[in-house]
Amino acid sequence: MTQPFLVPDGTQVTLSDYDPGFTGDYRKKNETKADLKRNGKRLQELQEVLWAEGKHSLLIVLQAMDAGGKDGTIKHVMRGVNPQGCQVTSFKVPTEEELGHDFLWRIHKATPRRGYIGIFNRSHYEDVLVVRVNELVPENVWRARYEHINNFERLLVDSGVTILKFYLHISKDEQKERFHGRLDRPEKNWKFSPGDLDTRAQWGDYMAAFEDVFNKCNHPWAPWYIVPADHKWYRNLAISQIIVEALEKLDMRYPLPTVVKGRRPTPIQPIARRVETPARLRIAVSKAF
Repeated sequence: MTQPFLVPDGTQVTLSDYDPGFTGDYRKKNETKADLKRNGKRLQELQEVLWAEGKHSLLIVLQAMDAGGKDGTIKHVMRGVNPQGCQVTSFKVPTEEELGHDFLWRIHKATPRRGYIGIFNRSHYEDVLVVRVNELVPENVWRARYEHINNFERLLVDSGVTILKFYLHISKDEQKERFHGRLDRPEKNWKFSPGDLDTRAQWGDYMAAFEDVFNKCNHPWAPWYIVPADHKWYRNLAISQIIVEALEKLDMRYPLPTVVKGRRPTPIQPIARRVETPARLRIAVSKAF
């Protein structure tokens, strides 16, 4: 399921070419339950060896329009992960102290240490998205940030961080339905803000800003994935699959036990690869976009 959503390096992205309602060979939520459960179990196994080995870390970046599903992705995809080794950081409007530093200052100190999974709910890309659309800084300032971001992410990768960047791609109609859902359910009212409507009115400007992000800050070592997100159940399956595949590529091993006098430790083999990708997922790859 990786290939349909991975933005190829060096290509020009137009978001209208991507179908936010795509579900591959799946038609109903129930059809994904077994695969999602399998991915969740595998993610738990991989997180344990990530923690034990302590050589790598994983940074998951989530970006989307309002109501795009960032919170839901974290809740459902990371369910069962050991909270000791997982940290979620939500980047809101910068504080006075944060504004007194460079735009990456608050980001860098939130990156995951070795052995950890870090999740950014919004991220440093807000400084070339909302900052650009709302003209919070001059154009020459935000345009220079693309190169700063690329250099920053290259530094993280060179330091052992695996970066996965997900854009949760929803349609304008689906966003409207989710806004109505927040207003219709009392327990969801708190998630709605009048400011969300102002952002919705700037939809076209945000699409252009996101396209520039994909075109200027996408590299094999810090790739962007455009994940169809109108159907939450397919979004969760796709992202869980991509995360598992990325962790498996690290070829991690449990460390050797402490040597006991008179005994040699048994060499530890890499944890086994997962079973072959189900046929229906391979079919989804060939049909996508």
